[in-house]
Amino acid sequence: MSENTIALVTGANKGLGRETVRRLAALGWTVLLGSRDAGRGAATVDELQGAELEGAVEVLPIDVTSDESVEAAAKEVEERYGRLDVLVNNAGITGPRVEVRETGADAMQEVFETNVFGPVRVTRAFLPLLERSAAPRIVMVSSGLGSLTITADPARIESQILSLTYPSSKSALNMITTQYAKALPRFRVNAADPGYTATDLNGHSGHQTVTEGTDAIVELAQVGPDGPTGTYRDRAGEIPW
Repeated sequence: MSENTIALVTGANKGLGRETVRRLAALGWTVLLGSRDAGRGAATVDELQGAELEGAVEVLPIDVTSDESVEAAAKEVEERYGRLDVLVNNAGITGPRVEVRETGADAMQEVFETNVFGPVRVTRAFLPLLERSAAPRIVMVSSGLGSLTITADPARIESQILSLTYPSSKSALNMITTQYAKALPRFRVNAADPGYTATDLNGHSGHQTVTEGTDAIVELAQVGPDGPTGTYRDRAGEIPW
């Protein structure tokens, strides 16, 4: 059983996930790069290993929409490390770009399968390993689009985006975060809003770099046993639900 910090980041072969892996490995942690496509994940690991990181990066095949895949990943982590200290539920999709009035249940199901059911599926499977940690932490990668307060504020760019799928999935994830935080008092469970970051999800239109976009994620991944739990924050601080 390894004595250093062991972290898992889902959906990590590119974008915010990849940068989160890089930054956590730079802390000297052992970071498992979760990727649905094992080949792409391995290629990303090869790229990161050339960055002279103090920690180790290893690929972990995991499809957050599959019970079988998630259970196999948890078993592999148990066999290799015996525990998990930090879980970053990062995997997410925007789903089809459909007008609100044209959005059907099928589009909602597609997005919720990854953005809502995925984090629940992964968290439940890895809870036994997290419980073996001296300081278990879970970071849910949410969005400002999941905030009812922010999306109702005309001064915020988030209020200009009309969609039933992605914003509602992140609102659901926020509630899931608060419920886990209350149910797991020894854990630190928080939601991070990366902000408008240039990634594939928005066609690289965001004004923030991926490093800026991972600031809140990395900060919450490092909170101590007496740190905040059940909070929702971006890189500048706490934000309203």
